[in-house]
Amino acid sequence: MAARDHYEALGVPRTASQEEIQRAYRKLARKYHPDVNKDPGAEEKFKEVSEAYDVLADPDKRRRYNAFGADWRSVPEDVDPEVWARAHAGARGGGPFAGAGQGGFRFTGGEGMDIDLGELLGGMFGAGARGGRRGPGRRWGPVPGADQEAEIVLTVDDAYHGGRRTITVQGPEGPRTLQVNIPAGVTAGQRIRLAGQGGHGGDGGRAGDLYLVVRISDPHYRVEGRDLHIQLPLAPWEAALGATVAVGTPGGEAKLKVPPGTSCGRRLRLRGRGLPNPKGTPGDLYAEARILVPPRLGDEERRLFEQLASTSGFDPRRRGS
Repeated sequence: MAARDHYEALGVPRTASQEEIQRAYRKLARKYHPDVNKDPGAEEKFKEVSEAYDVLADPDKRRRYNAFGADWRSVPEDVDPEVWARAHAGARGGGPFAGAGQGGFRFTGGEGMDIDLGELLGGMFGAGARGGRRGPGRRWGPVPGADQEAEIVLTVDDAYHGGRRTITVQGPEGPRTLQVNIPAGVTAGQRIRLAGQGGHGGDGGRAGDLYLVVRISDPHYRVEGRDLHIQLPLAPWEAALGATVAVGTPGGEAKLKVPPGTSCGRRLRLRGRGLPNPKGTPGDLYAEARILVPPRLGDEERRLFEQLASTSGFDPRRRGS
């Protein structure tokens, strides 16, 4: 059975941009990944879209695939696409380039003379055409493995400091334990490349690469790019009078000045206290004020609050207060 067209496998037109190809692949890879989809045909579908992405995501591979189709891996770099296309068109249609029936092509000339196309073009088609095994099982040389993707979930502390981690990846061949170097300052959506840890190659071809797509999940921080957001609990008097409070950050404790009259929801910035940036300015940390009151009041606390209530003219529900 002929291999499915790579563009058709990804559901994109031949004019698709690299971004469109990447989006299509990620959508299909999530849909058919064996860890997620237990349908019997999902694994083969996942392999099909991975192979299609491996070819179409690489500009040089895509150029050769567009020129030579499914045979692109077997065609040497110096072959003229027009010569190749004419040879294939004739072989399929029974014209002057007629299929030899042995996996090669033969040219039918005048007087019934047959000429082997491999011999006619000399070494153009490489060792496979001259001395390779012929017939349906003919080999064209090493086939590189497909690149693969997996998700890696990090805390903010992991992303901030980086370091070496042991992870388990579930793939078509089963679970694998890998050592990963997490770069300090990695951000959500960034891909960490593990060379040679992707799909296995064929006929001695190199293995593909494994790309770990970073997702950051942390109960204490909300992450936007390199900026971090936290909640900052304040007592009513700290918000009203102002205070200097200690704030925990991934890089250690920092002192934050709370201006007098700080209302709930106000964002206070600690510059440069977000995720580090190896190539430029680090992110910031934003602390959002959240004013809390004591759940139970002592006698003196109650007296002071009552005194404040009787003397203050502040009305939080009146505009302009």
